[in-house]
Amino acid sequence: MPSSIYDVDLDRNPANHRPLTPLGFLERAAATHPDRTAIVHGALRRTYRDFHARSKKLASALAALGIGRGDTVAAMLANTPAMLECHYGVPMTGGVLNTLNTRLDPAIIAFSLDHGEAKVLITDREFSKTIKAALALCKAKPLVIDYDDPEFAGEGERLGSLDYEAFVASGSEDYERSAPGDEWDAITLNYTSGTTGNPKGVVYHHRGAYLLAQGNVLTCGMGKHPVYLWTLPMFHCNGWCFPWSISLVAGTHVCLRQVRAKAMYDAVADHGVTHLCGAPIVMSTLLNALPAEKRPLPHVVEFFTAAAPPPEAVLAAMKEAGFNVTHLYGLTETYGPSVVNDWHEAWDALPLDQQAAKKARQGVRYPSLEGLAVKDPTTMADVPADGTTLGEVMMRGNVVMKGYLKNRAASDDAFAGGWFRSGDLGVMHPDGYVQLKDRSKDIIISGGENISSIEVEDALFKHPAVQAAAVVAKPDEKWGETPCAFIELKPGATAGVDEIIDWCRKHLAGYKIPRTVVFTELPKTSTGKIQKFKLREMAKDVGA
Repeated sequence: MPSSIYDVDLDRNPANHRPLTPLGFLERAAATHPDRTAIVHGALRRTYRDFHARSKKLASALAALGIGRGDTVAAMLANTPAMLECHYGVPMTGGVLNTLNTRLDPAIIAFSLDHGEAKVLITDREFSKTIKAALALCKAKPLVIDYDDPEFAGEGERLGSLDYEAFVASGSEDYERSAPGDEWDAITLNYTSGTTGNPKGVVYHHRGAYLLAQGNVLTCGMGKHPVYLWTLPMFHCNGWCFPWSISLVAGTHVCLRQVRAKAMYDAVADHGVTHLCGAPIVMSTLLNALPAEKRPLPHVVEFFTAAAPPPEAVLAAMKEAGFNVTHLYGLTETYGPSVVNDWHEAWDALPLDQQAAKKARQGVRYPSLEGLAVKDPTTMADVPADGTTLGEVMMRGNVVMKGYLKNRAASDDAFAGGWFRSGDLGVMHPDGYVQLKDRSKDIIISGGENISSIEVEDALFKHPAVQAAAVVAKPDEKWGETPCAFIELKPGATAGVDEIIDWCRKHLAGYKIPRTVVFTELPKTSTGKIQKFKLREMAKDVGA
C-alpha cells in the first residue's frame, strides 16, 4: 500500500532525479562562460573551456589505467592548476581523490597511501624527497605521475615513468563522466592531522561536496565572477570545497604556490582579488609585511578565517589594512567550515571592543548544515542558551562526513546519539550564536576551576608586542594544572615575563593568570594551526 496519494505512479526516473555532485559546476561554467579566465598561475591563464577540457582529459587518461568507482588517486601537490584539475578529473571517473598534506613526514604519507589503497599518485617534484622516502616505506606502490610546475624554481627528482602534462595530453576531451551513480558515493578522502596515533581517513561524498560548495557561495556573499586567492592549502579539507565553489559562480582561481606577503599583495592588486581564506598566520603575514612589500588594495577584500578567534587588535589592524574578516568554524569531518559568524549591520554601531567580542564568536550554521547545537555529551540535552553553560558543540546534516575509512569504532563514537560530536567545548548565547571555549582536551582545570585557554590567549594577544600566543595546562602538584603561556613576539618587539604577567593581571581573574611564560617560536601545522600537543609536552619540562 502506498503511504499517500503522492506515492502513486510518481516515481523517480532519469528525467526528474539525478545524484547531486559538484562536477556539474565546471560543466556549466565551461558551457556558459567558456572564454572567461578560470585559472591564473604566474604567466599562465586558462579559460573555463580549457579547464573543463583538461579535467576531462585527465579523467580519460585515468580511466584508461583502469581507475573507476572507489579507486583512490592520491595527490601531493601545491596550490597549482594540476590540483584544481584533480578535483574534477579524478571524481569524473568514479575515483576518490586523496589530497596529501605536503608538510607531513614520509611515515605518515606512507600510512595514508597504504590505508587509502592508492592506485595512482600525482606528485609535484618539489616534494620528491618526502615521496621517495614514503614510497620506500609503503606497500601500496601506486603508479607515480610527476608534475613539473613552471612556477617551482627549485630542484626535485622525477620518481615515476609518466609526466603529468604528457599524461593529460594522452586523454580525450570527449570523455563522458561516469560518476556518480549515487550521490552517497565517495568523492574525496582527507586524513586528520594524527596528533596522537595514526590519522583517521575522513570520507566525503558527492552530495556533501555539492551542498558545502553552494553553502560557501551563499555564506561568503560571492556574486558572479569572484576572484579567489589560494592561500588556504587545497589539501586541507579540499580547500574547504572552494575548488568547486568558484566554478559554481564562474570565478577566477588565482593560484599561489607559496604564501608570502609580497606575493599576496601583488595578487590582490594585479588581479583584483575579492576573496581569500586563511589561518591567523596568514593575517600575521599580511600585517607584518615590510612597507616595500605592500600594495594599495583596489577594494575591500573579504578574508575568511577559522581556527582561534581573531583577537581584537588583529581585527582592527586587518580592517585598517583593507580586509573585512569573517570568522568561520568547522572541522575536517564537516567538509571544512559549516558555521559562520553571520554579521548584523546593527553591530557596526557598537564600540570596537564589543564588535570584537561579537566577531570572536563562531556563530550560526551554514545554510547547508541541518543542525548545530551545544549539548551535554552525557545526556544529549541542549545546554541553556545563557552564554556561560559549557557543553560539546555538535552538528548534523548532509555536510557531515560519511565516516572514518576502515574505522567503524571511531565512526560510531563520532556519531553517538545521532549527532556528530566535534570534541569542541562551547556555549550557546541567547541569540543562538555558538562560541567555542576550548577543545575538550585543552581546558585547564586548576584547583577545580575550569580555565579557557582561548580566553587567556585573547588577553595575551591584546599586548602590543605579542604576535602569537598559545596557552596549555602545566602539571602542578598543588593545583593539578596551571596555565602555561607560550608567546611569539612581533619582529623587533621586546617584552619580559613580569610585563606579560602584569598585563594579564589587568585583563583576567587571578586564577586565570599564567604561572609560567615562555618566549619561543610556536610550532604550527602546515595550515597555520598551533600544535598544542607539542606545547603540552614542552610545558612539562619548563622549570623542572
